[in-house]
Amino acid sequence: MIPSIASLRRRHQETSLESKSGIWKAAHRAELGLNDHHQNEVINYMRFARSKRGLRLKTVDSCFQDLKDSRLVEETFTIDEVTEMLDGLQTVVHSEVESELINTAYTNVLLLRQLFSQAEKWYLKLQTDISELENRELLEQVAEFEKAEFTSSNKKPSSELIKPKLAPLNEGGSELLNKEITRLQEENEKLKTRLKTIETQATSALDEKSKLEKSLKDLQMIQGDQKTNITQDISELEDTVSALRCQFEKTLNDSTANQKFLEENLVTTKHDLLKVQDQLSTAEKELEKKFQQTAAYRNMKEILTKKNEQIKDLRRRLSRYEPDD
Repeated sequence: MIPSIASLRRRHQETSLESKSGIWKAAHRAELGLNDHHQNEVINYMRFARSKRGLRLKTVDSCFQDLKDSRLVEETFTIDEVTEMLDGLQTVVHSEVESELINTAYTNVLLLRQLFSQAEKWYLKLQTDISELENRELLEQVAEFEKAEFTSSNKKPSSELIKPKLAPLNEGGSELLNKEITRLQEENEKLKTRLKTIETQATSALDEKSKLEKSLKDLQMIQGDQKTNITQDISELEDTVSALRCQFEKTLNDSTANQKFLEENLVTTKHDLLKVQDQLSTAEKELEKKFQQTAAYRNMKEILTKKNEQIKDLRRRLSRYEPDD
């Protein structure tokens, strides 16, 4: 038996009455677990979906109404006529429902696109669980939320809930960005502190190197002065020997009569010269020995040895701060 249009309307009204019976029970327990801002966005989308659904239902109702006005003008109809009317009605309703389902799917894609675009601006990656879309418990929870928000008190859209555009995700994104900036600033400060420490150590090492080089030059000057003094003493002795030779030659030339005496004197002088040379050599050795035994020479030698060790240590320390080739 084919149900009449009136029976279909009665069944639709009964279903509407049954759906309204649990409105007040769900009004105080319908929550989606979101914060106020996101819940308001959900309400805006549900309001948009309800309006689109209402338009499509009116379109379906108009299809039935057009059928009644255009075809149901006689008292009786044959089976073929009823079949033809129902087939035509099925085609129209099928087209309307299919169009609505396609449009709903495309609308959901655009909504997801807006959310993903905002997430990508903050370098976030969102994930979805398609299996949860068929969770009956969650679907019933959404239905209760819709009843509580739109049906129980016939709420009207407020200026706070109606927003044509999605608000930027400033809270989470900016917080992550600020944390990253803070971390980079702290790391930068640590690197600056480390660089200052290395620069201070390098400056101290260079100053110490300069002091050691100056001390080394002073020691070299002291050694040079000592060598100059010894050379002067030897020169004086050589000058003395030369003067004696000159005096001997002059005496030999001036006194031909006393040649024998001079020859003897010459032999004596030669012996004296050899003696003087031996004394000079002995004096040089004693002078060098005495100089080496003096406290000043030992101190200078110890200072020179210490400075050489300090220079070697400084070179090892400087090699740590120089980059490897």
